[in-house]
Amino acid sequence: MVKNLQDTTILHNGVKMPWVGIGVFKVENGEEVINAVKAALKTGYRSIDTAAIYQNEEGVGQAIKESGIPREELFVTTKVWNSEQGYESTLHAFDESLHKLGLDYLDLYLVHWPVVGKYKETWKALETLYKNGRVRAIGVSNFKVHHLKDILADCEIKPMVNQVEFHPLLTQIELRQFCKESNIQLEAWSPLMQGQLLNHELIVKMGQKYNKTPAQIILRWDIQSEVITIPKSVKEQRIIENAQIFDFELDPVDMEQINGLNLDKRIGPDPDHIDF
Repeated sequence: MVKNLQDTTILHNGVKMPWVGIGVFKVENGEEVINAVKAALKTGYRSIDTAAIYQNEEGVGQAIKESGIPREELFVTTKVWNSEQGYESTLHAFDESLHKLGLDYLDLYLVHWPVVGKYKETWKALETLYKNGRVRAIGVSNFKVHHLKDILADCEIKPMVNQVEFHPLLTQIELRQFCKESNIQLEAWSPLMQGQLLNHELIVKMGQKYNKTPAQIILRWDIQSEVITIPKSVKEQRIIENAQIFDFELDPVDMEQINGLNLDKRIGPDPDHIDF
């Protein structure tokens, strides 16, 4: 059982990745992101997820520096944006991200979206970065089963992580099964459906049963579903609350009830129909 914020899963290359991290999507660079990340680190979070397109890598780097936490205790993820995809441009984008973060290496680098005609070249660049020891693990984001099969057909190194939209209304059963069989760790973005699930009748009711908030119920469901989760918040109280999910366990019946909420409903774009 996952016991605390530092508990990890082991990726297929042996690297340990925390089950829970802080996401900084749409968090403004500067004071807002610095304060959010510092609050998370103070609470005990050790995993931080950003992306080039979020335009807050400098703030994340600043918070890491100011926290005084040894670099090797942290797990930092960023992603290459669609316009930078391709072999050379990805290598350049990686350098840029590393420079903004003020780090010597990354823990996880992801291909942000499967840009048709480009993501395989992008993947080759990630393999190069990995082989050169500049990143400890590499993966993809928003890849469906057919995208993963396409990568797996001729990659040298298979993705360690696939970060996708995942929440009780989008349970991604086929993708989860495929990733499990392929030993690719699934990770959830927007686990709380950008707050839209916090008033869901069943989840509210479950919160009352376990004496937990709806957010805590959903994040606990993620962990018990063996999906890494990175809830985003800028409020210290919420950041602390999101971490209080290790002192209870959802029973199998409740897990099934939440699984049963699936509607294949997305709040983000469908990776097959995104306008790049």
